[in-house]
Amino acid sequence: MTPLRIAVIIGSTREGRVGDRVAGWFIDQAARHDDLAVTVVDLTEYDFPASYPAEPTASIRAFVREVGRADAFVVVTPEYNHSFPAPLKQAIDYAYDEWQAKPVGFVSYGCRSTGLHAVHQLRTVFTALHAMTVRDVVGIDLLAGEPTPQCTDELRRDASVLLDQLRWWGLALRDARAARPYVS
Repeated sequence: MTPLRIAVIIGSTREGRVGDRVAGWFIDQAARHDDLAVTVVDLTEYDFPASYPAEPTASIRAFVREVGRADAFVVVTPEYNHSFPAPLKQAIDYAYDEWQAKPVGFVSYGCRSTGLHAVHQLRTVFTALHAMTVRDVVGIDLLAGEPTPQCTDELRRDASVLLDQLRWWGLALRDARAARPYVS
């Protein structure tokens, strides 16, 4: 069986962010599964324009290609002011058909809220794009510290549950798209 292609999207572009380290921890959790092929889509590596252009730039096309290649997604997002970062919304909007009929999971982080306000808003955005968000989330309270290889059993269990749900939906929807293209 072809491994499920999961794109882990790092949604923060702030200098000094912890999103890259949170994503690294999650990727280590995913690496324990031989049936998953994980790629990192770090928004800091794309030179997106300040305003939406009439024609896609090379960076926009590269991002859309990465989204199109993936069977499933994990969005690693902070919570800033009870929402998710503007650069993440901008990137999400550059793709449309590429999100359709694919599952999206979330690893969120923040202080006390564990980033769940951001996840709630992202669910609405991805529903509008005809993506399927999985139920369970990995929520990290940065006041308790960043996740490490020795992190709590609860965080590892949350990551395992998220990966199991993403795998099930990812395989089911990949097979469904191959049998019958999705039409919105």
